[in-house]
Amino acid sequence: MSAFLDVPVDAAYHLVFGLATILSPLLGSLAAAAAIVLFTMAVRLILVPLSYRAMKGMDAQAKIAPQVQALRQQHSGQPEAFQRALAALYRAEGTSLYAGCLPTLSQWPFFSIMYLVFRSPVIGGARNALLGHDLFGAPLGSHWLSGAGAFSAQGAVFAGLFLLLAVICWVTARKARTLTVPADGAGAPPAALTRVIPYVTVAFAAFLPLASGLCLATTTAWTLAERLVLRRLGNRRAGPDPQAREEPDPS
Repeated sequence: MSAFLDVPVDAAYHLVFGLATILSPLLGSLAAAAAIVLFTMAVRLILVPLSYRAMKGMDAQAKIAPQVQALRQQHSGQPEAFQRALAALYRAEGTSLYAGCLPTLSQWPFFSIMYLVFRSPVIGGARNALLGHDLFGAPLGSHWLSGAGAFSAQGAVFAGLFLLLAVICWVTARKARTLTVPADGAGAPPAALTRVIPYVTVAFAAFLPLASGLCLATTTAWTLAERLVLRRLGNRRAGPDPQAREEPDPS
């Protein structure tokens, strides 16, 4: 581990270990796993302002999608002119091509730190006590294909995690279009893309320690719930469609 990461890894370790210690009288052997989930939720809560900003950016991208297509046709065969016109359009609308990527990118340092926490036998010069914790008998630092193997009790725990992730991804794929594009479908990504991309998360989890898989499942579920809540709040702030209002009864 590089010296640059020593401090955040040590801090994350002590926070998760402290939470596990607090929860232990109530949850017993599940305390460490619950601490990981709570710690992940706390990090996502801190990132809510970024998520809200990203949602507004995605709405703006969907709104200007017809204009982007018109610019692409107008500057066909002129990539430099198209890029200049596109940049000007994004500036005018107060958004950017990567507006929706900020929350995802901001989570990578967190995942990297949590990955290091559960692959480091020594943290801060002391033995990593979290590696002695498990979830239903599967060590939190174990991998799917390590130890007893995929068709063991440990493998069954991973299978349950993969199933949970798959269900979350299925719901995410069903909600993707209504959560990210307007009702008229302007700017909608290809249907096949929105169906396949969420399931990459499940494949990714197969190569992570169990603890990191728990982080991934938690943050994926949080993202889905967050988009639903922020979308509902955004629609409530926007108010009802004026065209949908009924005329008052003159009588």
